Amino acid sequence: MSDTARVALATSAEGLAWDTDLPRLLEALRARGLDAVAAPWDEQGFDWSACDAVVVRSTWGYARQRAAFLAWADAVGAVARLDNPAPVLRWNTEKTYLRDLAGRGVPVVATRFIAPGEEAVLPQRGQFVVKPAVSAGAYDTARYTQEHHGPAARHIAALHGSGATAMVQPYLQRIEEGERALVFLGGVFSHGVRKGPVLTEAGVIDNDRVPHPDLAPHRPTAAELALARAALAAVPGAAPLLYARVDMATGDDGEPVVMELELVEPNLFAGHGGDAPLRFAELVHERAAAAR
Repeated sequence: MSDTARVALATSAEGLAWDTDLPRLLEALRARGLDAVAAPWDEQGFDWSACDAVVVRSTWGYARQRAAFLAWADAVGAVARLDNPAPVLRWNTEKTYLRDLAGRGVPVVATRFIAPGEEAVLPQRGQFVVKPAVSAGAYDTARYTQEHHGPAARHIAALHGSGATAMVQPYLQRIEEGERALVFLGGVFSHGVRKGPVLTEAGVIDNDRVPHPDLAPHRPTAAELALARAALAAVPGAAPLLYARVDMATGDDGEPVVMELELVEPNLFAGHGGDAPLRFAELVHERAAAAR
């Protein structure tokens, strides 16, 4: 066995082309003395068992083949250290986890899940958002007004036709102030960013939109940090996760609410995190060494 631990960052063809975190993280891992490579999770012939640790990164497109992705995660987790672990990926790849968070007392954006065959009851007041329960990057997501009940119903019908459960959420009016993303490494807060609103035009499904517009550094408030930590404490499993991103916005009462808990392949905004790539590399080194 080589004295150098081998680490693979699981990505995708799109991730290899567009993931701006990937080069930074690979450079930091190699600087830490690790034999680090990036490989698409669905690449035929790659030997995941030859790795001491596998880190799920930009596995973009997994939502369109979730069963295959989870089967891959189970298989890799059986032969190498996988972060984040397969049970966490299974839990977090379907947004019904929001119900679990709410059940643990974590403030989340109010969400109604509508499974295929169930009646699509739409809000009678205010704007609202329709999205699939398994999705990433605001894919197949749109906001609607009271005048858009027809298009919204057709949106839900299309999701049901593909076998997907639909989600209906209120469009938070204060989202215009920006959505905040708090990044944690090894369970410790690392850095935060503020993102501009994504659903800028009502009644439009735009799968080519920029998923993180107008990024800027953000220093979280005490309330935001407390919310993020409460959300992470509600994740099944005891060990601190290698990485996590908690996305939140301000509710109508002025308090923050969780929009998404990103534990699968979130952009970690490493370019906004100072020495975050080095801290990431140190954590991976420790975990890879423990797995040997």
